[in-house]
Amino acid sequence: MSSLIPGLLIAISMAASAATVPSRFDSIAKQAELARTQDRVPEAIRLYREGTQLRPSWADGWWYLGSLLYDQDRFSEASPAFQHLTNTSHRGPAYAFLGLCEYENGNYEVALRHFRAWAAAGWAGSPELVDVAVFHFALLLTRDGRFVESLYLLASIAPRLGDVPELSEGMGLASLRLHYLPEDYPPELREQIWLAGKSALYAAQSPRDFARAHEFASRLEKRYSHKPDVHYFCGTLYTFEGNTAEAEREYREELAISPHHAPSMIALATIDLDKANRVEAGELARSAIDADPSNPEAHHTLGRVLLENGDLHASLTELETAKRLAPESAGVRAHLAMVYTRLGRTQEAKSESAALLALKNKEEVMAPAKVKLGEPKERAH
Repeated sequence: MSSLIPGLLIAISMAASAATVPSRFDSIAKQAELARTQDRVPEAIRLYREGTQLRPSWADGWWYLGSLLYDQDRFSEASPAFQHLTNTSHRGPAYAFLGLCEYENGNYEVALRHFRAWAAAGWAGSPELVDVAVFHFALLLTRDGRFVESLYLLASIAPRLGDVPELSEGMGLASLRLHYLPEDYPPELREQIWLAGKSALYAAQSPRDFARAHEFASRLEKRYSHKPDVHYFCGTLYTFEGNTAEAEREYREELAISPHHAPSMIALATIDLDKANRVEAGELARSAIDADPSNPEAHHTLGRVLLENGDLHASLTELETAKRLAPESAGVRAHLAMVYTRLGRTQEAKSESAALLALKNKEEVMAPAKVKLGEPKERAH
């Protein structure tokens, strides 16, 4: 009987030890919450660190640890804490914070990947976090040459943020198609960027103020009419307003300055298509491809011209190239479905139609205007 006593003592000791771990964790968790709510930040950080070491699955602990470190501008330390949350209910806002941390750390490609993951997760977060993350996401898209996407995102937050200098600057960079972040563009570009940004900002406000937008665009054009992309920006403003004649004039002015400006050629080809001028539309689309062979919209536009001309096989070649370059373009998928249908390739037409429907559903989920709120309270700056 006595031989059972050592084993029994070991079991009792192990049970007692197991009971102390939750007790210790619970105590630290309560202390951490109290320190955080009383703004004793260094102590709260220390306690959350200790708590997450004791219980690595403590999602709220990682959340508050990352948030506190982020608010202290300790981005390199905050990033691993948010990384722990990417497989939890906090994953959406965690990706947003990861993007912001990596932006501040200068890891721009990594930051862009995190922002794209955030968008795929539904743009989740508090209104403040969403605005800050959308803004920085857009800046990285501008740096990456995705100017239309960038302006779309910036325009989505413009009605809420109003006339703030940072937003004007971001919109100016994208409007003038400049591959810079606000912190690294040459000082001599400041006035151009500011004028274009103010114009774009007024056009994006609710209600839209095209009078003020054109006021700043006119000042931009008067002072910098010889600079690349100025006339193109003014053309996009007129296009946005629905003034096709003035838009066409501006795009042709841009081509007089920048003969290989593919976006202006594509814009003019689109106007020609609307006017059933397929000959010039085709010439412009081909010139755009010569100027920028990897531009998916140039191939898409030529594919549309060829489709309207009834040259289905040539149209298919261009549209398939556009799809390869921009697989998530709903417009390309829609025209591909048309061509496959006319060629009698029913199965492929159905496949493209299904892809088009999936893209439209995805766009609805990923639209920044439809962000999902209700996550824990975050602070961002």
